[in-house]
Amino acid sequence: MRMLSAPPTEAPPGTRPVLPAMRLLLGVFTVLTALAVVALFVLAEQTDRTFAWTIQPPLTAAFLGAGYAAGFVLVVLSLRERHWAHVRVPVLTVFVFVLLTLAASLLHLEKFHLDPDDAGTVAVAAGWFWLTVYVVLPVGMLAALWQQERAPGSDPPRRAPIPRLLSGALAVEAVVLTAVGTALYVAPASATALWPWPLTPLTARVVAAWLIAFGLATALAATAGDLRRLRTATIAYTVFGVAVAAAVARFAGTVAWGEPSAWGFAAMTVAVLLTGAAGWWLAPRDEVGR
Repeated sequence: MRMLSAPPTEAPPGTRPVLPAMRLLLGVFTVLTALAVVALFVLAEQTDRTFAWTIQPPLTAAFLGAGYAAGFVLVVLSLRERHWAHVRVPVLTVFVFVLLTLAASLLHLEKFHLDPDDAGTVAVAAGWFWLTVYVVLPVGMLAALWQQERAPGSDPPRRAPIPRLLSGALAVEAVVLTAVGTALYVAPASATALWPWPLTPLTARVVAAWLIAFGLATALAATAGDLRRLRTATIAYTVFGVAVAAAVARFAGTVAWGEPSAWGFAAMTVAVLLTGAAGWWLAPRDEVGR
């Protein structure tokens, strides 16, 4: 039976390891993503009292929570890796999401629970905490990435080629995710045609941040040429598909099932789940010392 994480192995001589600063950053992300899963996925109907801003409908909160659930898996499994080559795609995925979410937050500051006269103590604390995290994290991530890429060593050799069919499917998904995400981010009003339930300008942009980040990860996966380097990302990708499906099942009445966008969304969710599971299943669990 396959396990959820690659067993740790010693890096071969000359292989660039994951540095302590990057491990510390991944540890911080573990805590932050876990908190976001509780606040958004579990408490999707209580964002007016427990989250940084009020999210309606609750399905949107649950969808964002699904993204953080995938992010949680991504960083937890990345912490078990020894080789930077196996962590690069997950870290770049998170970095893109953080930058886009920071920009979206600054564009819509008026939506946040920042004034004690307008929201409860928990919501106001969540609002300031959100802004602090997304202002500080990009700086820390950029510094850690710079240090990590300049560290001595090289990537281990590619030993598990990606099947052509899977690579092609990932490339198509990358185009779709990035295109829809870019449209939502640049023109949030396009959500009425592209998305199967209502989004506000802020939620459209944060949803888009997840789509673009996963689109980038999928594009890197399609071109990386090594399934082992993508094992962590494919597990998280599978979790994202499962969590999104669970969120939709929970709030199925919110989805405009009569619209083409709903069935396009459903098809994409199934595709994400299947390609993620395929990559996870095909990827070797390690390549050293077996």
